[in-house]
Amino acid sequence: MGLDSLERGISYFASAIAVISAALFIPHLTKNTWITDTAKYVKGKACPTGYTHAATLCEKHQLTHPSYWMPQFLLILIVGLFILLFAWRRKRVGVIVASLLLGLAGGTAGIVFLFLAAWLVIRAFRLQKYGDATFTGSSRRARTMGQEKREGRDSTPRRTRASKDSKTTTKTAVTPAPSKRYTPKKPSRRK
Repeated sequence: MGLDSLERGISYFASAIAVISAALFIPHLTKNTWITDTAKYVKGKACPTGYTHAATLCEKHQLTHPSYWMPQFLLILIVGLFILLFAWRRKRVGVIVASLLLGLAGGTAGIVFLFLAAWLVIRAFRLQKYGDATFTGSSRRARTMGQEKREGRDSTPRRTRASKDSKTTTKTAVTPAPSKRYTPKKPSRRK
């Protein structure tokens, strides 16, 4: 089953978030930029080598080249476009895999994409097992399946007893005679 309209709309929204967050890297791709790294104090109130004191942390300013930002930009942009493509083609598995990749690569910011992938997996499981992806529809179907199973279980012991009895009678009637070649000899009785 492909994506329904709700899942498709949310996948489009996730793709838009990915493309917008990739667009935030464009200023870093056009020129050299300064970034600030922070670190915790080492033993007491001392900063690691190359860091300076700033409030409660140690800071270090670094000049970065546009190539420093290019892998992150390309990853977010390409995977975001793949989410868009898979949502347009209604491919649930493609959206799930692309969202997982972006969620794992995005770190803390990628948690939105991890939630999207988990939500789609849960809906796919409900759709496969109960035939309805919604929470209310799948729980209603699970109740009716459980009730049918309990009703079937109450009548099952009567049927199995009758079928077991008929099987045992047919087994005794069909049992072949002992073969000299394959049947082991019985030990002789000594008095």
